[in-house]
Amino acid sequence: MFRSLHMKLVLILLLLITSLMTIVGAFLMTSITSFYIDEFYQQMESVFGGSNPSNASFVSSLRSWAAEENVSQIQEMVEARSGDLGLNSTTRTYYILDGRTGEYLAGSDAEGAASLQATANLLTARASIARGGSEVGSASDINAPYMDVAIPITGGEGAYILYIYDNRDTISSLNSQLFLIIVQALLVGLLISVLLSFLLSKTMVIPIERLTEGAERVAAGDFSGAIDVDSTDEIGVLTTTFNDMAEVLQDTLEAVENERNKLDTLFLHMTDGVVAFARDGSILHSNPAASQMLDREIAFYDYDALFGEQFPLERVLALQRPDFLSGELTAAERILELYLAPFSDGEDGGVMAVLHDVTAQRKNEEMRKEFVANVSHELRTPLTNVRSYAETIRTMEDIPRETENGFLDIIISETDRMTRIVQDLLTLSRLDSGRAEIKMTRFPFREAIDAVCRAVDLDAQNHSHTLVRAYGRHLPMIVGDRNRLEQVMMNVIGNAIKYTPDGGTITVDAGMKGENVWMEVADTGIGIPSKDRERIFDRFYRVDKARSRESGGTGLGLSIAREIVQRHGGTIGLVRHEGPGTTVRVVLPIRQAVNREELDDA
Repeated sequence: MFRSLHMKLVLILLLLITSLMTIVGAFLMTSITSFYIDEFYQQMESVFGGSNPSNASFVSSLRSWAAEENVSQIQEMVEARSGDLGLNSTTRTYYILDGRTGEYLAGSDAEGAASLQATANLLTARASIARGGSEVGSASDINAPYMDVAIPITGGEGAYILYIYDNRDTISSLNSQLFLIIVQALLVGLLISVLLSFLLSKTMVIPIERLTEGAERVAAGDFSGAIDVDSTDEIGVLTTTFNDMAEVLQDTLEAVENERNKLDTLFLHMTDGVVAFARDGSILHSNPAASQMLDREIAFYDYDALFGEQFPLERVLALQRPDFLSGELTAAERILELYLAPFSDGEDGGVMAVLHDVTAQRKNEEMRKEFVANVSHELRTPLTNVRSYAETIRTMEDIPRETENGFLDIIISETDRMTRIVQDLLTLSRLDSGRAEIKMTRFPFREAIDAVCRAVDLDAQNHSHTLVRAYGRHLPMIVGDRNRLEQVMMNVIGNAIKYTPDGGTITVDAGMKGENVWMEVADTGIGIPSKDRERIFDRFYRVDKARSRESGGTGLGLSIAREIVQRHGGTIGLVRHEGPGTTVRVVLPIRQAVNREELDDA
């Protein structure tokens, strides 16, 4: 209740009015009391003071009557000056006392004389008479409940004290009335303070309440409504500043949200696996790539189960940024590079793990090493043969002409073999780099097959093979590089002729299916073992290396054929079938994504 600003304003105003009226009342009451006390003693001084000639005569008369010990005459003279002394029968009285014993002799209040006390002023006057002096007892005390003055009157043997006593009832009555007035003023002031507090609440509390409601909306994420500004004072400036702050905060949060969405999208779809661990090893975040690479649902594991055996968590947390640890691990037939680093030094820190799949890279490195070894091996064999036969011709003096020509034929054959290897390598290099020129034209698919079959017919006859053309007349026109595609056909049919024992049958078939044409070449040879079928199109890979070299093969023909077919958007592969022999199937699209006018011009 008392925590609200409205109640605090009420309490502050009430305390302010109460304190102010209390201080003013105390000051007024003290001032009135001091005024009456001062007025009393000034009045006494004006009657008994020696500066005025009339007062000196009055005091001298009193002393002369004291010498005659005539108390009644002294009383008459005091009564005659009662107006100047302010004497009355209720509040201010006088007493004529014996100067030596203090006994009451006469006065205006005989009943009150019995209760007279030996005040400080009475004692001063009696002590003065005892010493033979005339010192007046006129000491004032604002805290005393009375005012008094004791005047020694001596003459001859007579010694009296004129004691004037005021009980201060007038001051008490006036202070009571003043206190009542102050209380009434205090009540009015309290009522005014309550009214003022409501006015202040309208001008101060209501804008602050609006600011509070606006702050609550902003804290809840609602930036839609701005707070109305009704004044130009400090609260109005604060409200304007708050609206500006809310607008800037909204823009900032939107920017942060956009950046977070970008990071989330990148985090979810990046190819590298990312896993964030807390300091206790529990998983904070992970992306799908990490689960895919590790072949497990990462959410059910912790750091120790995933990487603790290779790199303990305490070792990684002890690193100072930007230091990191790296290593390799194998998971689900994948080779992964692992990078570990702490992402914060505080209590909320942890470890970030990044996984990079290098399986293809390692495989490419192995293929590159194997490729270099194969090229070196393929070139070294013919070079060795050329050198051997050349040295033989050089060292033998009486070599028969027929033998020399045979050696030279071998040298020429090995040189041609090296030329074919280099040409095939150059063709593969151009195809890999995209620099091989593919000239798209429209040509009859059947005529291209016929041309290749006519070209290899003599070779088939030399091996006593039967070349069967099983395709019909109705094959469509296709779009492609005719020379390159005939090279593919020549390679496939030529391999069937080479690697089929003499007297076999080579069947060439073709057809159309949907938007594609196909060609199959089947032989009756020994076939290809299942372990070699997946690698038959790899570079330099040969099932029977000795026989391939005898037939002049380089191991690159099928690799080149696959590259050409893929550049045309087609496929080439082995067809599974029952029985011996091998069947190779080539599938090509009838149309290519080229400009129609260019084809017509061609």
